[in-house]
Amino acid sequence: MPEIIFNGPEGRLEGRYHTGKEPNAPTALILHPHPQFGGTMNNKVVYNLFHIYARRGFAVLRFNFRGVGRSQGAFDDGIGELSDAASALDYLQSMNPNASSCWIAGFSFGAWIGMQLLMRRPEIRGFISVAPPADKYDFSFLAPCPSSGLIVQGGSDEIVAPAASETLAEELQAKRAITIDYELIKGGDHFFTNKLEEMVATVEQYLDKRFSE
Repeated sequence: MPEIIFNGPEGRLEGRYHTGKEPNAPTALILHPHPQFGGTMNNKVVYNLFHIYARRGFAVLRFNFRGVGRSQGAFDDGIGELSDAASALDYLQSMNPNASSCWIAGFSFGAWIGMQLLMRRPEIRGFISVAPPADKYDFSFLAPCPSSGLIVQGGSDEIVAPAASETLAEELQAKRAITIDYELIKGGDHFFTNKLEEMVATVEQYLDKRFSE
């Protein structure tokens, strides 16, 4: 994938960008896990989410939050990272002004950031949240959640309690006339070791359903 550098709030941000198949191709932004625990845009879950959308003809962007890889700046407890994500979405939209729709996907810390961005950007029509850390961060800002989406959780996750993400899905579903799908990958740890193919298949099936509606 072509390497790109674009402007963020604290300097340059490093990313990988896949051009859409059509001028009005939908767009997707992919967000990586916690920078202080080794999270980068090259994380296997992030990489696979990126290619799920690329195979469907989306214009897709994944990038490193501030202070990761070649991205400038320093970790900012999620506040700056949300601004980074907003700048990344701005860049993606500037490259695709006629996009038919916009999606966001995030893994772990990236899922938390992605859900916050979802609340601020009404053009986002769908989301994929993989192992959202609902037992570590406050998700009460989703009041109500503005878009239907999918939450995927590993059943043997040692970092995010499966019960926490399931409760989050139930709470989001109860707040508004949207549909929150929840899928548990049995035996999946936080990084879906030996379960990545199953995680990918789950996301693919969900997107098949959404785009056939």
